[in-house]
Amino acid sequence: MKKKLFSTGVSMAVVMSLLLSGCGSDNSGSGNTPAADPGKSNQETSKNASDISGKITFLTNRTDMIGKEYDEYLKRFNEKYPNIEVELEPSQTDYNQQAKVRMASQELPDVMFIPTIPNSDLPKYFAPLDDLGLNDQVTFKDFKSFDGKLYGISSGNSTSGIVYNKKAFADAGITEVPKTWDEFLAACEKLKQKGIVPLASNFKDKWPLNNWVYDLPRVIENNPNFPNDKLNTDTPFTMDNGYGKAMGLLRQLNEKGYLEKDINSTNWEQSKKDIAAGKFGMYFLGNWVINQVIGAGTTSDNVGFFPLPYDNSGKPSAALSPDFFYAVAKDSEHVDAAKAFVKWMIEESGYEDFAGFIPPLKNKESKLAQLKEFQSGGVKLQEGTVDDPVVTDISNKAQLDLPAVAQEFVLASDPQKVLDKWNAAWAKARKEVKH
Repeated sequence: MKKKLFSTGVSMAVVMSLLLSGCGSDNSGSGNTPAADPGKSNQETSKNASDISGKITFLTNRTDMIGKEYDEYLKRFNEKYPNIEVELEPSQTDYNQQAKVRMASQELPDVMFIPTIPNSDLPKYFAPLDDLGLNDQVTFKDFKSFDGKLYGISSGNSTSGIVYNKKAFADAGITEVPKTWDEFLAACEKLKQKGIVPLASNFKDKWPLNNWVYDLPRVIENNPNFPNDKLNTDTPFTMDNGYGKAMGLLRQLNEKGYLEKDINSTNWEQSKKDIAAGKFGMYFLGNWVINQVIGAGTTSDNVGFFPLPYDNSGKPSAALSPDFFYAVAKDSEHVDAAKAFVKWMIEESGYEDFAGFIPPLKNKESKLAQLKEFQSGGVKLQEGTVDDPVVTDISNKAQLDLPAVAQEFVLASDPQKVLDKWNAAWAKARKEVKH
């Protein structure tokens, strides 16, 4: 996440409202709504839906939805906006890179997701979205804002936790979800004794380790800005801070035989089928994977979701983070049509429920039963902060890849040497990058 904002956490009352009742707190900073771009018309106040027309292109990473869910969305969208034609463009494997290439060539689609660029570059490519009237309703409003204007709206939000197969738990004799780390280890042992792999890490694929190194460290530290605090030290990685503790938990699970037997030959797609079938007991991932597990061969009532109890306090907390952000190209020939499509996707499509996301609108209730289970134990959700661009520059200079660091840490004979190695790389890059 990228820039500085937000509170240290969300109280239980706000958690429940964010996930369920929709009365979340206002994250809009000063609360002042920026003025609409005078160069663009306010479609919501000056135009009826039938007055907005044009053909627009939407570049999407969800290629699996083309010909399926997107077709149903567009049918409903055209019932409201009959004069807008939406062409879906599937992304290539690396959406972020493809989007950047399109931006460099000045050949942007009308609607797209924002790749990893500095917020200061947003006005170069995208139109402000303040005139959609959503500023006070959207979560993570400041993540894709610059100079008081909103350029991107989250397509959905995620928290991280334990997605589990309820039948596997029952077969192993686990009658309650673990509320402490010791209880979690005990549950893992019961699953192992039953012949069930306790937790699918997808270690080889690397990216499934993201939650261990991006979400969990800041939650352990109870500091949403913890990733940016690296800017102030030459030794950001220690055994007793959030990074060392989070990776230490993963290492402990591997040492006890609670991960896949051969963690260097895991398979992501197969793991979803194995979770659904109860061959594996759990994932530590975002809520977005819940519907994918269900789709891999089980029923919704067989899939549960609870916060990872990373310590023995019995006080659950978890990270809250946004997914991709919708944006409209500023040079689109049909800006009003593109904005209408973005607003409809946010308010009316139902995409967040299909994708297993927490709704991006604070006043919208999730339909996922698993999210209701997740919050039932009083979990505190900690909103992330935007990455400090200097921290990003230093990380790039040091070639720091945190999931890869976790891989090294888990398998190393001496994990301290891994931390020493990356502290040295960080310190060298920190001296070379101006800040």
